[in-house]
Amino acid sequence: MEKFIITPKEDKNVTMTIRIDETLQEKYNALAFKTNRSRNELIGMALQYALDNMEIKEK
Repeated sequence: MEKFIITPKEDKNVTMTIRIDETLQEKYNALAFKTNRSRNELIGMALQYALDNMEIKEK
C-alpha cells in the first residue's frame, strides 16, 4: 500500500489594500454574484490581464 504523503502548501498570496470608486466596487459585486466567483478572484484576474496586455508608449 502506498503512503499518503502531504507536502507543505506554498502560500504565494499577499494582502494589498487599494482605494477604488464605489461604483467600481458595485460593478465587481454584481459580477461576482453573476459568475459565482469571489470579488477578489475577479480583481486578480483583471490585474493579470492588464499586465499581460499592457503597452507602454514612450514620450
